[in-house]
Amino acid sequence: MPLKWVFNWQPNAGSTVNSQILNEVSQCVESMNGVKEGRWKATLTFYKPMLRDQALAAEFPREFIGISLPEQPNKYYFILRVNKIVLEADSSIQLIMEKLQSYKSRVALNFEGFQYQLGDFQLRVGKVVPTHSENLRGIVMEVEYLPISSLEKSKLIMDEFVDIWQDAVSKRSLPGHFMHIEPNFSDYGLADHYTSQHTAVQYAHVMGQLIATVQAVQAGRN
Repeated sequence: MPLKWVFNWQPNAGSTVNSQILNEVSQCVESMNGVKEGRWKATLTFYKPMLRDQALAAEFPREFIGISLPEQPNKYYFILRVNKIVLEADSSIQLIMEKLQSYKSRVALNFEGFQYQLGDFQLRVGKVVPTHSENLRGIVMEVEYLPISSLEKSKLIMDEFVDIWQDAVSKRSLPGHFMHIEPNFSDYGLADHYTSQHTAVQYAHVMGQLIATVQAVQAGRN
């Protein structure tokens, strides 16, 4: 499977994300001769346990994330960041959970936008919005390198591409930058060979960064 890095937009202090930044980033891809290939969408859901006995609260994970990815429509991924666990299940697990009423969706977010081809790379640039809302919460980008599935072997090539990309974006003088913090995949029992579980873990960590950014902005206002 092709390897990918997932980035989130980090606004400068005192600024926030907006649709103009998303438009500028998309134009930047097209200025690098990126060929638009269509739309893409991933959905991330925070779950909370449906406790009939509050005394059992400590036995259930507080942060329980589910993710559906466009490249694996028949699969569903669960991530417990605190426990460093990632699980792959059949997509029907969501219906089973609903019927069992063991966990309830607390908030669901869509990552959606356009996919571009740049030679051996695919870029997906999109917005983060709550389902049933257009309230922009963040901007994400996937950089996928198609020929290699080894994290170690692709690192130098990915670093070089990202340097070129960041340089192109910086010329637009936007109030922020894309940030990539790679999780320690071995903590989750994931090997060097890239899989969709690696992608799911990255999205869970990006979500943590987005929440921290929103909290920092709100703290600054207060």
